[in-house]
Amino acid sequence: MSQSPVSGFADSYTPALLAQVSQLISSEFHVIVQAAGFEVSDWRVLSTLSDGKAVSIGYLAQVSVTKQPTVTRLLDRMEAQGYVKRIPHETDRRVTLVRITPRGQKLVSALIKQAKAHEERVLAALGKEKAEELKATLRLLIDLHRPSA
Repeated sequence: MSQSPVSGFADSYTPALLAQVSQLISSEFHVIVQAAGFEVSDWRVLSTLSDGKAVSIGYLAQVSVTKQPTVTRLLDRMEAQGYVKRIPHETDRRVTLVRITPRGQKLVSALIKQAKAHEERVLAALGKEKAEELKATLRLLIDLHRPSA
């Protein structure tokens, strides 16, 4: 594994480093996603919903890194296919929640196993402790910079 020389601004600027690592690692897995007949955007939405919890469309857009109007269009199609279901929020009529259906869960479950295996391969060089520390740090950064709902 060769290491690139650290020389310029982008080589030490955290957002640039995060963008690069995200692109490199994601594109490796996107090959698997597309080979399985999925669009990357569908994978992102279904995998975000895969824990079964109902989430707002805004949250879904943020976590799946997809623009909200695009998510709305995806949800229209996925709901028609029976993969997701929109449900009203219990107390806020302005908010629509989305939940994966058993059919959607079945569709995405094999890819989730492959995603976990891919993540294991990606993080193996770090060791378990460093990998967990990295994920905890990334979650903290997300929490610190997530827009308030």
